[in-house]
Amino acid sequence: MIKIRKADERGHANHGWLDTHFTFSFADYYDPQHMGFRALRVINDDTIAGGGGFGEHPHRDMEIITYVLSGALEHKDSMGNGRIIRPREFQYMAAGTGMTHSEFNPSPSEPVHLLQIWILPDHKGAKPTYAEKSLAKAASGKLYLAASKSGCDGSIPINQDVNVFVGKLGAGDRISYALQPGRHAWVHVAEGGVELNGLTLAAGDGAALSEESAITLAGKSPAQVLIFDLN
Repeated sequence: MIKIRKADERGHANHGWLDTHFTFSFADYYDPQHMGFRALRVINDDTIAGGGGFGEHPHRDMEIITYVLSGALEHKDSMGNGRIIRPREFQYMAAGTGMTHSEFNPSPSEPVHLLQIWILPDHKGAKPTYAEKSLAKAASGKLYLAASKSGCDGSIPINQDVNVFVGKLGAGDRISYALQPGRHAWVHVAEGGVELNGLTLAAGDGAALSEESAITLAGKSPAQVLIFDLN
């Protein structure tokens, strides 16, 4: 079973410095039919104008993944990390017992486009941690494991049984991924257009998959896709 969530069905807010779309309920956008999917709680598709950003603010008991699509994002946190995150780089924070951070666009004029992803942890009170993974040199036409419970294949270890994959597709590229029995998946098209098991998806579209044995992606135009393999 595949249920598509079209980009124009998402929540939306434009604060001038921030233009954001919410796949699931977040902040002032509330939709009881879209509170998350399995352990996946948030996918916010954010564009931050030059010089804009989020001042220091707290988080607790949440797995937070940021993926930059274009531009750059400057990060600082209470764990002592300071870094500029660039395209095709993942940043991970386990908020755990509590931490604070800020995120700003260091460019005075160029926007930064990113995905902010929240995943519910499998336990509360984890030690706050920070990690990064770059896929800037990853080849097109393949899936790469960015984060997982086990930390296998060089992925970032996280506090939940979720495998987070990213794939870059050119027009005509095909990617297949087998879903194990009892597993579910959320597919998010970050950029471009693809066919998912024969269904056409565009940038910003998402799809929930349950009782499916495989995911097949075909590039219709240059695209980036994230797959969340969930229990």
